[in-house]
Amino acid sequence: MLRSCAARLRTLGALCLPPVGRRLPGSEPRPELRSFSSEEVILKDCSVPNPSWNKDLRLLFDQFMKKCEDGSWKRLPSYKHPKLMKEEQMSQAQLFTRSFDDGLGFEYVMFYNDIEKRMVCLFQGGPYLEGPPGFIHGGAIATMIDATVGMCAMMAGGIVMTANLNINYKRPIPLCSVVMINSQLDKVEGRKFFVSCNVQSVDEKTLYSEATSLFIKLNPAKSLT
Repeated sequence: MLRSCAARLRTLGALCLPPVGRRLPGSEPRPELRSFSSEEVILKDCSVPNPSWNKDLRLLFDQFMKKCEDGSWKRLPSYKHPKLMKEEQMSQAQLFTRSFDDGLGFEYVMFYNDIEKRMVCLFQGGPYLEGPPGFIHGGAIATMIDATVGMCAMMAGGIVMTANLNINYKRPIPLCSVVMINSQLDKVEGRKFFVSCNVQSVDEKTLYSEATSLFIKLNPAKSLT
């Protein structure tokens, strides 16, 4: 398992920067982010295929992109730096799940159905996420579950934070394999958003984990500190 994973990573090669003025595939301009030379900074959308994605992840991506054509589903873009941090001490901050090079850690893409209040995350765990030999660390799985159910609650209700997350681990997930994290909004009680999810194999025959969660909607006008 680890050898095949390493073999795929060796095919990535060196990462090259594009010439000035050109964009990377899947990237979008972000005019509000500027370098010291006042040139436009381009952020790469990490939720599109890259050379580390295996066949299963690419196939599922294509299937869900087809579902997006009629507007019932939409793909959520994802960046290493979701917003500009103005504080000097936060200048190096980046999204935790996007802090690894391609293929080494969290490779994923999320799709949301607004009518059904469902979020599906297609996730491939790289070699830096190993726990037991040959399997993904339980903490890495919890991270992706939290990210998925949290985004589901956020899409439905705005700014939220995790209040409670309960996970039942059924089976270990093989390293470098692909799973589907299926989440849905179950109910809303005032500022409380209840979301559940399961983690399944690509063929939906193996259940790896189940989880329930509670999120609290925040008032953006109030400080968290």
